[in-house]
Amino acid sequence: MKKEKVQERIIRVASDLFYRQGFNSTGINQIIAEADIAIGSLYNHFSSKNDLLQAYLAKEEFEWFKGFEEHSAKVAGPREKIFSLIDYRKKLQLSSKFAGCHFIKIVSEVGDSSPAVSDFVKQHKQKQKEMIRKLAGDYAENKNMDADLLTENIFLLIEGAVVTSTINKNTDSFEQIQKMIEVQLP
Repeated sequence: MKKEKVQERIIRVASDLFYRQGFNSTGINQIIAEADIAIGSLYNHFSSKNDLLQAYLAKEEFEWFKGFEEHSAKVAGPREKIFSLIDYRKKLQLSSKFAGCHFIKIVSEVGDSSPAVSDFVKQHKQKQKEMIRKLAGDYAENKNMDADLLTENIFLLIEGAVVTSTINKNTDSFEQIQKMIEVQLP
């Protein structure tokens, strides 16, 4: 196994802490202690906790899309990919023990106090929506359907299922939206 670089370790530890206990509740000293580094090492790689937050968001975004690509690699067809996306979001909820979406959590915590974070999260959700738009467009093209409406419906249903799943600590909402989307994708 290759040795983890200091910068990667800092981001990994900070990511885990930011997700588990929140950005505002995570101190630099805790990150330094849990990453087992000197304070100088942290500041050699990140000029501030906010820089570390940006690295966390970039890492999570990269892993989100890479994870979906790997999850749906063997799935063919836009309809099947849409259902694979639902399954992927359900899998993320299960693996996090229903801790919720990294991006929704961070924007709800720091929101308006950090336009950079707010903008990043908006762009991330827009990228997710564009991915759905491509799948919905490919599907709707042959079915004489409104791809934009289909995109909005699927996106909002999935986002709602994630939030509901986080609140209820179960995956029932994913089964429900699967049925709702099946009706929209004849």
